[in-house]
Amino acid sequence: LFSRRTGIVAGAIAALYAPAIFFDGLIQKTALDAILTCLSLWLVSGLLTKPSTRGQWFALGIVMAALSLTRENALALVAVLLVWCVWRATPQDRVRDAVAFVAGLALLLGPVAARNYFVAGGFYLTTSQFGPNLYLGNNPYTDGTAGSLIAGRGSPEYERQDAIDLAERAAGRTLTPAEVSSYWTRRTLDYITSQPVNWARLMFRKTALLWNRAEAFDTESQESYAEYSLVLRLLQPVTHFGLLVPLACLGVMATWRDRSRLGMLYLLMLAYAASVILFFVYARYRYPLVPFLIIFAAAAITHAPAWLRARSRRDIAVVVATLAAVAFFTNWPLLATTDNRAVSEHNLAAALQSEGQLDAAIAHYQRAIAINPSYAPAFSNMGAAFMAKGNFAEATHAYEQALAIDPQFVDARFNLGNAWMRQGRPDRAVEQFEKAAAITPSAEDVQLNLGLALVDANRVSDAIAALQRAVALAPRAAEPRYALGRVLLEHDRAHDAIEHLQQAADTTHDPEMLNDLGIALASSGQVDQAITRFEEALRINPSYAEARQNLNAARAQQR
Repeated sequence: LFSRRTGIVAGAIAALYAPAIFFDGLIQKTALDAILTCLSLWLVSGLLTKPSTRGQWFALGIVMAALSLTRENALALVAVLLVWCVWRATPQDRVRDAVAFVAGLALLLGPVAARNYFVAGGFYLTTSQFGPNLYLGNNPYTDGTAGSLIAGRGSPEYERQDAIDLAERAAGRTLTPAEVSSYWTRRTLDYITSQPVNWARLMFRKTALLWNRAEAFDTESQESYAEYSLVLRLLQPVTHFGLLVPLACLGVMATWRDRSRLGMLYLLMLAYAASVILFFVYARYRYPLVPFLIIFAAAAITHAPAWLRARSRRDIAVVVATLAAVAFFTNWPLLATTDNRAVSEHNLAAALQSEGQLDAAIAHYQRAIAINPSYAPAFSNMGAAFMAKGNFAEATHAYEQALAIDPQFVDARFNLGNAWMRQGRPDRAVEQFEKAAAITPSAEDVQLNLGLALVDANRVSDAIAALQRAVALAPRAAEPRYALGRVLLEHDRAHDAIEHLQQAADTTHDPEMLNDLGIALASSGQVDQAITRFEEALRINPSYAEARQNLNAARAQQR
């Protein structure tokens, strides 16, 4: 595109660019983004400088398909390239080039789309996450990054299941992936149309975040890794996005005379930038912009000195003022690096906790809190670690601290209720479950635990009402039905209990549920059916002593 010297400088910048080193060190698909973007730019540069061939377009289709599988919003680049393919070719070559490009795309995306159709019954080139991802970046609670659908559950592994669960609760039925996506798309459009001014402010913030020096991370932060890496510690104060963007702007100005030849690079870069802003801004999502910027930053180093010498003082003053404004805009502090480090420590602690290393997990939760004392999820999940250790007093204190920061944090309030239950304080547990239910009235687990706490508090009629709500919210779930059946059985309503115990037992084939169903049937005079259920429980668990005693008693009653 420019010169061999410019290419060498571009390679050197890429080799020393701290975020590139960071991402290459992660076991994450982002590590593929840079090489795939560079491959696509190399192929595009060949199309810009040489007559096009079917082989070039076919190869470009393959590379763009691979990039779209690692970074879905790269499909925006596919659309731009397809238009360019048709627009630039002679009439006789348009079909040839377009078919070659689409064939390259189909070679990789075709099997994925076929597999998605087979398992989900819908046509999806990559995934069905369009609607949830759109909502994550466009809602009243986001700051321009993705946030989470449920407070305190910001890790990406929860996103898909949370989106499904919340959409199905709202619909009251099982949904297809397309219906889940449509639900969240509608939620997004409702927000945009009902709060257009707030959405416009959000879009401005996302635009600022996209070009900002700060690297917004949702899993692991560069700052945390720099504590263990001398290379990152030395390079990240120098080779960062806040320097790359102004340098790339200088390169664009210095090569502006070639704008007609380089116009496709501008279009591709802006199309990808727009696709990120449309959803949400994270460092790994904007990372494919870096190779574009490096090309122009290298051109600034190799071409700008001669270009500036040919400019007047007035022109140079305008250039300096422009670059100063760009540098000010890109380096304005929008995100605190402490937030990134706290999230990384929290995610490391959660991983340790899932492996049963509770003491190590608690130590990293405490470190996350020391870095960012207002990070509520660290307090809440530290409470869960204390609960797992049986340290209920410390768990209660941690949950209360999380709620002092964020009173709407449902998970923390729900878990605080569980902690009070474990400490034999059902009255306090009821208070927390009721507050959680007021925030999320459609959560069946909250209603279930509220019902169980009300039972322990001797508020039986209220408990039955709460358990009935849990059953209504999740009619196919066994646990709420079993809990309701048990309460009805224990309070002399065996006939009413049978329906719920039977559905729970038929769903899970749990011996304890079968035994309780047998008790309810026997109490209602249905001895033969009770014997069948006791026998079924014993087939599953032959050593179940209580079921055997109940079976013997039922047989004696039958005689």
